[in-house]
Amino acid sequence: MSVLGTRFAGTRSVLVELSDLDSVLALGAILEASPLPGQRDVLTAASTILIKADSWANARSIAAAIPALELGTAAPDTGSLVSIDVHYDGEDLEEVVRLTGLSPEAVINAHTSQQWRAAFGGFAPGFAYLHRENQLLQVPRRDTPRKAVPAGAVALAGDYSAIYPRISPGGWQLIGHTDAVLWDLQRENPALIRPQDRVQFTASRASLTLSTPAAPQAAPVSVAPGSPSLEILDPGLQSLIQDLGRPGLGNLGVSAAGAADTSSARAANRLVGNSPSAALIENLLGSMTLRAIGDAVLAVSGANAELLITPVDTDDFHEERVAPMNTPFALLDGETLVLSPTGGGLRSYLAVRGGFDVAPVLGSCSTDSMSGIGPAPLAAGTLLGINPIHGAHVVGNPEPSTLPRPAADGCHILRIAPGPREDWFGGAGLEQLTGQTWVVSAESNRVGVRLALTDGAEPLERIRTGELASEGVAVGALQVPPSGLPVLFLADHPVTGGYPVIAGLIAEDVPAAAQLVPGTRIRFELVDPLTHHPLAPLTARTEGNPA
Repeated sequence: MSVLGTRFAGTRSVLVELSDLDSVLALGAILEASPLPGQRDVLTAASTILIKADSWANARSIAAAIPALELGTAAPDTGSLVSIDVHYDGEDLEEVVRLTGLSPEAVINAHTSQQWRAAFGGFAPGFAYLHRENQLLQVPRRDTPRKAVPAGAVALAGDYSAIYPRISPGGWQLIGHTDAVLWDLQRENPALIRPQDRVQFTASRASLTLSTPAAPQAAPVSVAPGSPSLEILDPGLQSLIQDLGRPGLGNLGVSAAGAADTSSARAANRLVGNSPSAALIENLLGSMTLRAIGDAVLAVSGANAELLITPVDTDDFHEERVAPMNTPFALLDGETLVLSPTGGGLRSYLAVRGGFDVAPVLGSCSTDSMSGIGPAPLAAGTLLGINPIHGAHVVGNPEPSTLPRPAADGCHILRIAPGPREDWFGGAGLEQLTGQTWVVSAESNRVGVRLALTDGAEPLERIRTGELASEGVAVGALQVPPSGLPVLFLADHPVTGGYPVIAGLIAEDVPAAAQLVPGTRIRFELVDPLTHHPLAPLTARTEGNPA
């Protein structure tokens, strides 16, 4: 049991490679019990742990501290014992019988006679990879994954068993189903099974009726009579409530989410005198209409838009007026604000003095488009209450736009640091990544920016064969699927991934990536994570060596 090495993932995460799963469990238990300075999240996997930090300096300190830790052995009774009743009627039970050479009764007995250890989470909220005690049920994944595995399905693959918390694609062998609710936001601990827990399956003789919990809904906004609020008349394209996210829940399969462009979100809140973490609206392409109920002070940053204010009754004394971007302005009782895109940027952020009165979910008001956690997307008729002002909430002076600016040739430059898996592509792969121009695909969203090829460009090619075991990934990661076309992960990215990450954006450039519209041309520049000075690709760390 040992730490094999550490690799940096972007500029605020460290990937720790370990010799075996016992080492993963032991280190995970240490980091959960005694977090290292600057540690924000820990994502355990089959043979790695990704530690997310709050700064480059703390990421370096964490990487230096890890090899000196005494791992020992994770106590066998760590976590809770969770009992799960299973009705063994899975579609693949006969296939598991064929693969193992056991009878159906023996398969069921093998599944129920051992305790399964929750090694790590990921994939989806509430999904836990349950590691075996023996190899009796070691079977491969299906050759063709199902497009929809039902919620509650109990499955096998490789060294693991698992329960699907909700309907989702999957390639595991289905041997049964359970009524147990794996993820419920009404519980103090939403995940029924957490990393380090032990699971005992029990064969149920009664016929189970599969029940799926209702999808989490936003708590209704209660606006007291006479209290200020904003009414959504037209939400435009994808208007979402966001804040700075919910870090620290990655091991439960919950991404941090939050504003895709944190620079613009912080600026909008700063302009109206809010704290950086106040809830605000993120809108795609600066296109929405809302009306004030009571007087309010607003600010809009990010994607450029015309801000047209219309009074209740247009007359000689109350004419339409245009409010400036990146500047606080008043929206009086009954006035309507119309945002119309004028070009430049992808996401606009609208903040109101006091912040929106929205019930937090798992400590955050942010909407996670991938898991569905958090407030529902805004719709026409939504009434958003405004928090009362406590303290000064001093509005700010006009600020410059937070939008990124292209280089002289029209390309946007994004700075990257190598790793953690650049050795899957070699020095030539890094040179190709930085030496050719890429274009933002129209298939991009809050999960990630999908890149396409420009004329003369070619997909990235691996120099290694085989598949990479799933491991934690960070925002800004450039993951490369078999197509060779990188995906740049944004706020709602999955917490784990099974494709190699060739490089990661420096943290300061992630907001810029979130503002790039489809068709934008991109070049990547390899830089030193500490100084941000450009590096030649060949000066990156030697293939296979830990950071």
